Amino acid sequence: MEGFIRALPKVELHLHIEGTLAPEMMYEMAKRNQVTLPYQTVADVRAAYEFSDLPSFFSLYNLGISVLRTEQDFYDLTWAYLECCKNDHVLHTEISFDPQLHTRRGVAFATVVNGILRALQAGYSTLGISNRLIMCFQRDLSEQDALETLQQAMPYKDKIIAVGLDSSEQENPLEKFTQVFEMARQAGFLTVAHAGEYGPVANIWSAIEQLQVSRVDHGIRCTDDDELVEHLVSSRTPLTVCPLSNVKLGVFSKMSEHNIAALLERGVCVTINSDDPAYCGGYMTDNFMAVANAFKLSKPEMAKFSWNAIEASFLIPDEKTALQARLQHYLDLNFRPII
Repeated sequence: MEGFIRALPKVELHLHIEGTLAPEMMYEMAKRNQVTLPYQTVADVRAAYEFSDLPSFFSLYNLGISVLRTEQDFYDLTWAYLECCKNDHVLHTEISFDPQLHTRRGVAFATVVNGILRALQAGYSTLGISNRLIMCFQRDLSEQDALETLQQAMPYKDKIIAVGLDSSEQENPLEKFTQVFEMARQAGFLTVAHAGEYGPVANIWSAIEQLQVSRVDHGIRCTDDDELVEHLVSSRTPLTVCPLSNVKLGVFSKMSEHNIAALLERGVCVTINSDDPAYCGGYMTDNFMAVANAFKLSKPEMAKFSWNAIEASFLIPDEKTALQARLQHYLDLNFRPII
Protein backbone atom coordinates (compact mmCIF):
# COMPACT_ATOMS: atom_id res chain seq x y z
CA MET A 1 0.00 0.00 0.00
CA GLU A 2 2.78 2.47 0.82
CA GLY A 3 4.38 2.06 -2.59
CA PHE A 4 1.00 2.35 -4.29
CA ILE A 5 0.18 5.58 -2.44
CA ARG A 6 3.58 7.17 -2.96
CA ALA A 7 3.32 6.85 -6.75
CA LEU A 8 -0.45 7.45 -6.93
CA PRO A 9 -1.24 10.53 -9.06
CA LYS A 10 -2.67 13.17 -6.73
CA VAL A 11 -4.45 16.52 -6.90
CA GLU A 12 -4.37 19.01 -4.00
CA LEU A 13 -7.20 21.50 -3.55
CA HIS A 14 -6.78 22.84 0.00
CA LEU A 15 -3.32 24.23 0.65
CA HIS A 16 -2.34 27.50 2.30
CA ILE A 17 1.00 28.52 0.87
CA GLU A 18 1.88 30.37 4.07
CA GLY A 19 1.40 27.07 5.87
CA THR A 20 4.26 25.42 3.95
CA LEU A 21 6.96 27.48 5.70
CA ALA A 22 9.34 24.84 7.08
CA PRO A 23 11.41 25.61 10.22
CA GLU A 24 14.62 25.78 8.19
CA MET A 25 13.10 28.28 5.78
CA MET A 26 11.66 30.40 8.58
CA TYR A 27 15.10 30.59 10.17
CA GLU A 28 16.90 31.42 6.92
CA MET A 29 14.36 34.02 5.80
CA ALA A 30 14.51 35.69 9.21
CA LYS A 31 18.27 36.05 8.77
CA ARG A 32 17.85 37.23 5.17
CA ASN A 33 15.32 39.91 6.12
CA GLN A 34 16.79 40.80 9.53
CA VAL A 35 13.72 39.66 11.43
CA THR A 36 14.35 38.78 15.07
CA LEU A 37 12.95 35.40 16.13
CA PRO A 38 12.67 34.20 19.74
CA TYR A 39 14.86 31.23 18.81
CA GLN A 40 18.61 30.84 18.60
CA THR A 41 18.91 27.85 16.25
CA VAL A 42 17.00 25.92 13.60
CA ALA A 43 16.51 23.18 16.19
CA ASP A 44 14.77 25.71 18.46
CA VAL A 45 12.42 26.66 15.62
CA ARG A 46 11.75 23.02 14.84
CA ALA A 47 10.88 22.37 18.49
CA ALA A 48 8.38 25.24 18.42
CA TYR A 49 6.49 23.47 15.62
CA GLU A 50 5.46 20.82 18.17
CA PHE A 51 2.61 23.02 19.41
CA SER A 52 -0.23 21.57 21.48
CA ASP A 53 -3.27 23.75 20.86
CA LEU A 54 -4.89 26.18 18.44
CA PRO A 55 -3.69 29.42 20.12
CA SER A 56 -0.06 28.25 20.03
CA PHE A 57 -0.53 27.29 16.36
CA PHE A 58 -1.80 30.77 15.44
CA SER A 59 1.02 32.38 17.42
CA LEU A 60 3.65 30.37 15.56
CA TYR A 61 1.88 30.85 12.22
CA ASN A 62 1.87 34.63 12.64
CA LEU A 63 5.54 34.55 13.57
CA GLY A 64 6.25 32.67 10.37
CA ILE A 65 4.29 35.23 8.36
CA SER A 66 6.55 37.97 9.69
CA VAL A 67 9.65 36.67 7.87
CA LEU A 68 7.99 36.89 4.43
CA ARG A 69 8.93 40.31 3.05
CA THR A 70 10.01 40.24 -0.59
CA GLU A 71 8.81 38.84 -3.90
CA GLN A 72 11.73 36.41 -3.79
CA ASP A 73 10.54 35.14 -0.40
CA PHE A 74 7.14 34.24 -1.84
CA TYR A 75 8.79 32.69 -4.88
CA ASP A 76 11.09 30.56 -2.71
CA LEU A 77 8.22 29.52 -0.43
CA THR A 78 6.05 28.43 -3.37
CA TRP A 79 8.89 26.71 -5.20
CA ALA A 80 9.78 24.64 -2.13
CA TYR A 81 6.15 23.51 -1.92
CA LEU A 82 6.11 22.57 -5.62
CA GLU A 83 9.23 20.42 -5.11
CA CYS A 84 7.29 18.57 -2.40
CA CYS A 85 4.44 18.16 -4.88
CA LYS A 86 6.81 16.61 -7.41
CA ASN A 87 8.09 14.19 -4.78
CA ASP A 88 4.53 13.25 -3.82
CA HIS A 89 3.32 12.81 -7.43
CA VAL A 90 0.93 15.76 -7.17
CA LEU A 91 -0.01 16.53 -10.79
CA HIS A 92 -2.17 19.57 -10.09
CA THR A 93 -2.46 21.93 -7.12
CA GLU A 94 -4.83 24.74 -6.22
CA ILE A 95 -2.99 27.04 -3.85
CA SER A 96 -4.61 29.50 -1.46
CA PHE A 97 -2.89 32.65 -0.27
CA ASP A 98 -3.91 35.24 2.32
CA PRO A 99 -2.97 38.73 1.11
CA GLN A 100 -4.42 40.50 4.16
CA LEU A 101 -1.84 38.78 6.36
CA HIS A 102 0.81 40.62 4.36
CA THR A 103 -0.75 43.91 3.27
CA ARG A 104 -1.65 44.73 6.88
CA ARG A 105 2.05 44.70 7.74
CA GLY A 106 3.13 46.78 4.79
CA VAL A 107 3.92 44.16 2.14
CA ALA A 108 2.36 45.13 -1.18
CA PHE A 109 -0.30 42.91 -2.76
CA ALA A 110 1.78 42.78 -5.96
CA THR A 111 4.85 41.58 -4.04
CA VAL A 112 2.92 38.61 -2.70
CA VAL A 113 1.04 37.55 -5.80
CA ASN A 114 3.88 38.09 -8.27
CA GLY A 115 6.28 35.96 -6.26
CA ILE A 116 3.75 33.13 -6.04
CA LEU A 117 2.81 33.37 -9.71
CA ARG A 118 6.43 33.29 -10.89
CA ALA A 119 6.99 30.08 -8.98
CA LEU A 120 3.75 28.52 -10.25
CA GLN A 121 4.73 29.33 -13.83
CA ALA A 122 8.17 27.79 -13.29
CA GLY A 123 6.59 24.76 -11.64
CA TYR A 124 4.40 24.18 -14.65
CA SER A 125 7.16 24.64 -17.23
CA THR A 126 9.90 22.68 -15.44
CA LEU A 127 8.07 20.23 -13.15
CA GLY A 128 4.90 19.72 -15.19
CA ILE A 129 2.63 20.59 -12.25
CA SER A 130 -0.49 22.49 -13.31
CA ASN A 131 -2.03 24.94 -10.90
CA ARG A 132 -4.75 27.40 -10.00
CA LEU A 133 -4.53 30.25 -7.47
CA ILE A 134 -7.17 31.08 -4.84
CA MET A 135 -7.23 34.32 -2.83
CA CYS A 136 -8.68 33.99 0.66
CA PHE A 137 -10.28 36.66 2.82
CA GLN A 138 -9.75 36.65 6.60
CA ARG A 139 -13.10 36.10 8.26
CA ASP A 140 -11.90 37.73 11.51
CA LEU A 141 -11.50 41.03 9.61
CA SER A 142 -14.26 43.26 8.28
CA GLU A 143 -16.08 42.88 4.98
CA GLN A 144 -14.83 46.35 4.09
CA ASP A 145 -11.28 45.08 4.39
CA ALA A 146 -12.23 42.15 2.16
CA LEU A 147 -13.79 44.51 -0.39
CA GLU A 148 -10.58 46.54 -0.54
CA THR A 149 -8.60 43.33 -1.04
CA LEU A 150 -10.94 42.27 -3.84
CA GLN A 151 -10.25 45.56 -5.60
CA GLN A 152 -6.51 44.91 -5.31
CA ALA A 153 -7.05 41.52 -6.97
CA MET A 154 -8.90 42.90 -10.00
CA PRO A 155 -5.75 43.40 -12.13
CA TYR A 156 -5.00 39.72 -11.60
CA LYS A 157 -8.44 38.35 -12.56
CA ASP A 158 -6.89 36.16 -15.24
CA LYS A 159 -4.42 34.70 -12.73
CA ILE A 160 -6.67 34.13 -9.67
CA ILE A 161 -9.41 31.54 -10.26
CA ALA A 162 -11.40 31.92 -7.05
CA VAL A 163 -11.84 33.71 -3.76
CA GLY A 164 -12.16 31.92 -0.45
CA LEU A 165 -12.78 32.55 3.23
CA ASP A 166 -10.56 31.21 6.01
CA SER A 167 -9.31 31.72 9.60
CA SER A 168 -11.39 31.14 12.73
CA GLU A 169 -15.08 30.30 12.39
CA GLN A 170 -15.74 31.29 16.00
CA GLU A 171 -17.78 34.51 16.24
CA ASN A 172 -17.12 35.20 12.56
CA PRO A 173 -20.30 34.31 10.63
CA LEU A 174 -20.06 33.82 6.89
CA GLU A 175 -23.10 36.04 6.41
CA LYS A 176 -21.08 39.22 6.85
CA PHE A 177 -19.24 38.43 3.59
CA THR A 178 -22.24 37.93 1.31
CA GLN A 179 -21.71 41.28 -0.47
CA VAL A 180 -18.03 40.74 -1.26
CA PHE A 181 -18.70 37.20 -2.46
CA GLU A 182 -21.51 38.46 -4.71
CA MET A 183 -19.17 41.08 -6.15
CA ALA A 184 -16.47 38.46 -6.65
CA ARG A 185 -18.86 36.16 -8.52
CA GLN A 186 -20.02 39.03 -10.72
CA ALA A 187 -16.37 39.76 -11.53
CA GLY A 188 -15.92 36.16 -12.67
CA PHE A 189 -14.28 34.54 -9.66
CA LEU A 190 -15.35 31.12 -8.40
CA THR A 191 -15.91 30.79 -4.65
CA VAL A 192 -14.90 28.46 -1.83
CA ALA A 193 -15.06 28.82 1.96
CA HIS A 194 -13.88 27.15 5.14
CA ALA A 195 -16.93 25.88 7.00
CA GLY A 196 -17.80 23.13 9.44
CA GLU A 197 -14.31 22.52 10.81
CA TYR A 198 -14.65 23.99 14.32
CA GLY A 199 -17.92 25.73 13.56
CA PRO A 200 -21.39 24.14 13.46
CA VAL A 201 -23.05 22.41 10.55
CA ALA A 202 -25.10 25.57 9.93
CA ASN A 203 -21.91 27.19 8.61
CA ILE A 204 -21.76 24.63 5.82
CA TRP A 205 -25.33 25.38 4.78
CA SER A 206 -24.50 29.10 4.81
CA ALA A 207 -21.45 28.57 2.62
CA ILE A 208 -23.54 26.65 0.08
CA GLU A 209 -26.70 28.75 0.12
CA GLN A 210 -25.44 32.28 0.82
CA LEU A 211 -21.89 32.32 -0.51
CA GLN A 212 -22.77 29.86 -3.32
CA VAL A 213 -19.46 28.07 -3.03
CA SER A 214 -18.26 25.57 -5.62
CA ARG A 215 -16.78 23.44 -2.87
CA VAL A 216 -16.49 23.48 0.93
CA ASP A 217 -13.10 23.57 2.63
CA HIS A 218 -13.11 21.07 5.53
CA GLY A 219 -16.87 20.54 5.99
CA ILE A 220 -16.34 17.61 8.34
CA ARG A 221 -19.20 18.61 10.65
CA CYS A 222 -21.61 17.70 7.84
CA THR A 223 -22.20 14.32 9.47
CA ASP A 224 -24.16 16.14 12.19
CA ASP A 225 -26.95 16.58 9.62
CA ASP A 226 -28.11 13.65 7.47
CA GLU A 227 -30.04 16.00 5.19
CA LEU A 228 -26.84 17.93 4.48
CA VAL A 229 -24.90 14.74 3.72
CA GLU A 230 -27.64 13.68 1.30
CA HIS A 231 -27.43 17.11 -0.34
CA LEU A 232 -23.64 16.85 -0.68
CA VAL A 233 -24.00 13.43 -2.29
CA SER A 234 -26.76 14.39 -4.72
CA SER A 235 -25.21 17.74 -5.71
CA ARG A 236 -21.63 16.38 -5.82
CA THR A 237 -20.54 19.39 -3.74
CA PRO A 238 -16.93 18.56 -2.85
CA LEU A 239 -15.33 18.65 0.58
CA THR A 240 -11.60 19.42 0.75
CA VAL A 241 -10.69 17.54 3.91
CA CYS A 242 -7.30 17.81 5.65
CA PRO A 243 -6.88 14.70 7.85
CA LEU A 244 -3.53 15.35 9.56
CA SER A 245 -4.43 18.98 10.19
CA ASN A 246 -7.75 17.96 11.75
CA VAL A 247 -5.95 15.72 14.21
CA LYS A 248 -3.02 18.08 14.88
CA LEU A 249 -5.40 20.95 15.67
CA GLY A 250 -7.65 18.82 17.85
CA VAL A 251 -10.79 18.49 15.74
CA PHE A 252 -10.38 14.74 16.19
CA SER A 253 -8.25 13.29 18.98
CA LYS A 254 -6.84 10.56 16.71
CA MET A 255 -7.08 9.59 13.06
CA SER A 256 -9.22 6.53 13.72
CA GLU A 257 -11.97 8.89 14.95
CA HIS A 258 -11.99 10.90 11.71
CA ASN A 259 -15.10 10.66 9.53
CA ILE A 260 -13.34 10.83 6.14
CA ALA A 261 -13.69 7.11 5.44
CA ALA A 262 -17.38 7.20 6.37
CA LEU A 263 -17.90 10.17 4.04
CA LEU A 264 -16.21 8.31 1.20
CA GLU A 265 -18.39 5.25 1.81
CA ARG A 266 -21.56 7.37 1.77
CA GLY A 267 -20.67 8.74 -1.65
CA VAL A 268 -19.62 12.28 -0.74
CA CYS A 269 -17.11 13.85 -3.14
CA VAL A 270 -14.49 13.98 -0.40
CA THR A 271 -10.82 14.72 -1.10
CA ILE A 272 -7.54 14.52 0.82
CA ASN A 273 -5.41 17.64 1.26
CA SER A 274 -2.58 18.91 3.47
CA ASP A 275 -3.83 22.38 4.60
CA ASP A 276 -0.76 23.79 6.45
CA PRO A 277 1.64 20.88 5.98
CA ALA A 278 4.77 22.35 7.56
CA TYR A 279 2.85 22.90 10.79
CA CYS A 280 0.31 20.07 10.75
CA GLY A 281 2.23 16.86 10.21
CA GLY A 282 2.89 16.36 6.53
CA TYR A 283 2.22 16.78 2.84
CA MET A 284 -0.03 14.79 0.51
CA THR A 285 1.58 11.36 0.74
CA ASP A 286 1.70 11.68 4.53
CA ASN A 287 -2.02 12.46 4.63
CA PHE A 288 -2.90 9.61 2.28
CA MET A 289 -0.82 7.17 4.33
CA ALA A 290 -2.39 8.34 7.61
CA VAL A 291 -5.87 7.68 6.25
CA ALA A 292 -4.91 4.32 4.73
CA ASN A 293 -3.30 3.14 7.95
CA ALA A 294 -6.16 4.28 10.18
CA PHE A 295 -8.98 2.73 8.15
CA LYS A 296 -7.39 -0.13 6.19
CA LEU A 297 -8.92 1.15 2.98
CA SER A 298 -8.28 -0.71 -0.26
CA LYS A 299 -6.17 0.63 -3.11
CA PRO A 300 -9.24 1.43 -5.24
CA GLU A 301 -10.77 3.28 -2.29
CA MET A 302 -7.59 5.33 -1.81
CA ALA A 303 -7.51 6.08 -5.54
CA LYS A 304 -11.10 7.36 -5.29
CA PHE A 305 -9.79 10.36 -3.32
CA SER A 306 -7.65 11.30 -6.33
CA TRP A 307 -10.54 10.74 -8.73
CA ASN A 308 -12.77 12.95 -6.59
CA ALA A 309 -10.11 15.67 -6.48
CA ILE A 310 -9.84 15.77 -10.26
CA GLU A 311 -13.62 16.10 -10.49
CA ALA A 312 -13.64 18.84 -7.83
CA SER A 313 -10.77 20.84 -9.33
CA PHE A 314 -11.14 24.12 -11.20
CA LEU A 315 -9.58 22.70 -14.34
CA ILE A 316 -11.47 22.85 -17.63
CA PRO A 317 -13.07 19.58 -18.85
CA ASP A 318 -10.27 18.65 -21.27
CA GLU A 319 -7.67 19.09 -18.54
CA LYS A 320 -9.71 16.95 -16.15
CA THR A 321 -10.02 14.26 -18.80
CA ALA A 322 -6.24 14.25 -19.29
CA LEU A 323 -5.63 13.83 -15.54
CA GLN A 324 -8.26 11.10 -15.31
CA ALA A 325 -6.49 9.27 -18.12
CA ARG A 326 -3.18 9.45 -16.26
CA LEU A 327 -4.82 8.17 -13.09
CA GLN A 328 -6.61 5.39 -14.95
CA HIS A 329 -3.34 4.36 -16.63
CA TYR A 330 -1.71 4.08 -13.21
CA LEU A 331 -4.59 1.98 -11.90
CA ASP A 332 -4.54 -0.27 -14.96
CA LEU A 333 -0.85 -0.97 -14.36
CA ASN A 334 -1.43 -1.76 -10.70
CA PHE A 335 -4.51 -3.92 -11.17
CA ARG A 336 -3.45 -5.77 -14.30
CA PRO A 337 -4.46 -9.44 -13.92
CA ILE A 338 -1.56 -11.77 -13.13
CA ILE A 339 -1.34 -14.58 -15.73
